[in-house]
Amino acid sequence: MKNKIIWVTGASTGIGKAIVEKFSTEGCTVVITARSKSRLDDIVKEIRLTGREAMAYVCDVSSERSVIHTAKKIQEKYGTIDVLINNAGSTVFKSFLDTETKDYDNVIDTNLKGPFLCMKAVLPQMIRKKTGSIINILSVAANTTFENSSVYSASKAGMQAMASCIRKEVRKHNIKICNIYPGAVETDMWDIKARQQFRNRMMTPADIGDIAFDVYNKPERLMVEDLVVRPVKGDL
Repeated sequence: MKNKIIWVTGASTGIGKAIVEKFSTEGCTVVITARSKSRLDDIVKEIRLTGREAMAYVCDVSSERSVIHTAKKIQEKYGTIDVLINNAGSTVFKSFLDTETKDYDNVIDTNLKGPFLCMKAVLPQMIRKKTGSIINILSVAANTTFENSSVYSASKAGMQAMASCIRKEVRKHNIKICNIYPGAVETDMWDIKARQQFRNRMMTPADIGDIAFDVYNKPERLMVEDLVVRPVKGDL
């Protein structure tokens, strides 16, 4: 694990941060990106205090220029990207009629265009090496309908379809692509009132971090393609 380079998007809080902490604890070198530099720097400092390696870059996954620049910097520093974890995400909880075009653009650009750009940036070198892993953090909303989540659900369903198509194209190169579909997780995506009300019915970010590592740490001969994980009590 010490020689594995892991790129995690949306890594400054919540599930992304928990994924970073888990992979780092297991000895991987983590490269963390998000739009907020200050939070990233704090995470890197915490990791380096333990003697482990980490690097942070500001990256807007909805910007092709930003993604290409970031992927180039990672590969220049470490020579490769072994694992991409598409975690950056955005949502709005509004009825369809209340959802504005700017809301649609933000959610689709982050949740669908972002992973598209990141996968485009890493797959060529994975194909050349004949190995690599991509883990996409989706949502049960990709397959389960909820009120006030039309655009979010559409973005996750689109990502599911896109990743499944890409998997068929690249599995011959020994590249693994896994979609993880979490149910409710206690993160800042929910407002404080909802987190207080439903905390005992939510999973923790660390739960998803553990699952992401477990998916990655499977024997080379197998691939976990789609994994749904919900709280015991089900959806909210």
